[in-house]
Parts: sequence; C-alpha cells; structure tokens
Amino acid sequence: MLPFRRILFPVDHSEACKSIVPSVKQMAAHYGSEITLLHACPWPIAFYGETIPAGYIVPEVMQAAETERLNQFAADMFPGQTVRRVVVVDDPLLAIRQEVEREGTDLIMMPTRGHGVVRRLLLGSVTAKVLHDLSCPVWTATPAGLTGQPYRSILCAVSLGEESPGIVRAAAAIAKSFGAQLSLLHVVASQLPIPEVDYGPYLTQLMDNAQARLEDLKRELDLPAASLTVMEGNLTTSLREEIERRSADLVITGRGHDQDPVGRLWSHLYDIVRESSCPVLSI
Repeated sequence: MLPFRRILFPVDHSEACKSIVPSVKQMAAHYGSEITLLHACPWPIAFYGETIPAGYIVPEVMQAAETERLNQFAADMFPGQTVRRVVVVDDPLLAIRQEVEREGTDLIMMPTRGHGVVRRLLLGSVTAKVLHDLSCPVWTATPAGLTGQPYRSILCAVSLGEESPGIVRAAAAIAKSFGAQLSLLHVVASQLPIPEVDYGPYLTQLMDNAQARLEDLKRELDLPAASLTVMEGNLTTSLREEIERRSADLVITGRGHDQDPVGRLWSHLYDIVRESSCPVLSI
C-alpha cells in the first residue's frame, strides 16, 4: 500500500472533481506516483418520448468523444505532465474496480459532494460505493476543505478495533514522510440507552481504558512524538473540534466494518467523510 505508487483519479468533469486536481498533483509529486485519469461513461437512459442521437449509442462513438474530452482535461489540468488516460463505456463503480484490480492501484482520490446540511445528508453515490465496496485506500475531500498546502498536522481517528495497529502504523508512515505532527483520537460514545441511569463511573472507566490502549499503541509502534486524545461525546462533533484544535489538514481512519455487507448500517466512516472539514484518507 505505502508508498502510493499508482494513483487513480476518476474524472467526471465536475467542478468538485477539478477542485482536487492540486491535491492529486501534490500526492503524486510527493510519492513519485503514476496518475491514471479514468472516465467511465454509462449507457444513456432513454425515457419515453426522448430522442437520443443514433450515433451516440454506439460504444465506439461514445468512447471516441469522451476520449477527446478526457485528453483536453489532461492538457488543461496536468499541462506538461505525463498521465495515463482510460475511457470506458461502463458503470463507474465497475470501471473503477476493474482498473484497481488490473493495475494494482495504491490510492483512489475522489471529491465528496454537497455543502452544509445537504452535505451531511448526501455523499456522492459513486464515492459512497467505492468506500463501501473496494478495499483500496481512498482519499476524499470537499472543495471547501482544501488548503493546497503540504500536510503538517495529521489526525488519526482510532476505533481501537483489530485494524487499529495497522491504521496507526500507516498514519505514522505518512506523517513521517510529510514531516507532519501525528495525533491519535478516540471518541467514547456518550449516548447510552437509559437516560435516568448514572453512567458516570462506567464512562470514566471506558475513557481510562481507551487512554491506556492508545498509550499501548504509541509504545508498541514507537511513536514518542504522537499526541493522544480521548474524548467523550458524538464522534463527528468531537472530530470537528479536534481538527480545529490541532489545525489538522488530513484525517486518516480505517474502513472498519464498511467492508461487511451490512457495514454501512453501523460504521462511522460515512459520517467522518461527510463531516470532516479537511481531507479524509480511509485505509
């Protein structure tokens, strides 16, 4: 996985897509990565009474037109830079999966969609499917969360599950390569089932246990400079507060149970991606 040698940048020609081009360039330059631009054009859907130009439903015609468009995108967005360009007539998710499997992609970089309340309710459908279905690391960001500067403060959201040592190890390697400060965050949920019951002592024990486990991770992985934070409350609220407090410019988190068929029902990954005020790298 690390270092990222092959970056896949799915292109849909939207403004959100164009906004992350500087971040794609920065990541590729940092790791000396090959960039692949992928555009997938699904078959057009005709509704009753709608007319589609006869030639446009021929795959070769569609592919030729979209190839020309992608070539122009590459010339405009990556002038003087060599990038692979792939155009397929297929479902975007299938096209991304096939490219990842065929080329051994190390990292997918995609924008998220929406702002404010809308952003909290909606994640771009292709991005959501990629996060759910693929195991390849995925970098996502909304245009408002981009600074254009090298990463200087990296926040790793730790679940303390089985995947945590691997996620923290990867976060430490990325932070070291960028010369960034690494902070580890674990949030203990305070929404407990019976409001009338005093859960104070129980929450205190959970907080203490989480702090001890973070300290164990820090010691086991030899991360003396890493900062540790355990917070109680809502995950996304706590994450936003910690991003602001640490001036974090990248959040790293695990994919967790989102790889499970029912994972989206109880994983916090989508919440983190939607709510983070800076880019999120999910591993």
